Amino acid sequence: MDHQPVLADQVVELLLPALEHGGVVVDATLGRGGHAARILEAAPRASLIGIDRDPVALESSRANLAAFSDRVRFASDNFSQLASVLERLRVASVRGVLFDLGVSSPQLDEPGRGFSFRAAGPLDMRMDPLRPLSADTVVNDYEEQELARVIQRYGEERFARRIARAIVRARPLTDTSSLAEVIRDAIPAATRRTGPHPARRTFQAIRIEVNDELGSLETALPAAVDALEPGGRMVVLSYHSLEDRIVKRYFIEEASGCVCPPTFPVCTCGAEARVRILTRRPIKPPAEELERNARASAAKLRAAERVAPHVVAPRDEKRSA
Repeated sequence: MDHQPVLADQVVELLLPALEHGGVVVDATLGRGGHAARILEAAPRASLIGIDRDPVALESSRANLAAFSDRVRFASDNFSQLASVLERLRVASVRGVLFDLGVSSPQLDEPGRGFSFRAAGPLDMRMDPLRPLSADTVVNDYEEQELARVIQRYGEERFARRIARAIVRARPLTDTSSLAEVIRDAIPAATRRTGPHPARRTFQAIRIEVNDELGSLETALPAAVDALEPGGRMVVLSYHSLEDRIVKRYFIEEASGCVCPPTFPVCTCGAEARVRILTRRPIKPPAEELERNARASAAKLRAAERVAPHVVAPRDEKRSA
């Protein structure tokens, strides 16, 4: 297995306390199975459910996890369907959930998938090849205003309007190289002389739109918490600010419990904390890992532990925390 999973030691360290006595762990973004293999090695009494919507990734992971075949079940699905996958497999609860978000290195390195701006490929970008929406539709069919919205929102690109206008004028575009060139030329020369490739943010935005990545994450996080047993743990690896913002906000909300105004003498909302945050600040890859894998530089890891219901800190204790 030549693909190196990001922050693998830290992922295992955070999940292992929940898996020491066995139980089910879900790798909701299985990929090539790098994290899954490390988890199964460290927790010999645990079993794993691997979910991925990319059939190529699933095929690779079956081979890479062959040594653990008696402890692994595979599901071809989007991680947003976590709840239905568990129901289909008759799994009532789990001890761990891992999300490793975004696009994988093997997907980027295969020009035929259309994810990379560095090599010519089709305007595809679908993680699930059966998904009806592709990059071709976004690039060639979206109205200019809608295209600019996608680029600005998901790419946080300040030149979104200029880029969208340039793309519309250049239509029809047929491959990633042509698209990258149009984007580059739409950005002021002084700006594109420094920093990352000028097409990076726009390609990211189109990929997120095509795969509904943020919508899937917003659906999957509550499903994961619902599935976790008390003491079970969830670990999330994100690679850009939009993903990390969603995870951070959700963890804070789920760890807050009572949302009544501080002036209320007693709680009337009935809300309880469902998780305990394990990473007050996100964990980032150490320097030695970045030397081996520069693509890990944007990674941020956050983790939380499911708490038992009806165990809520007193109101005065929460205010002093």
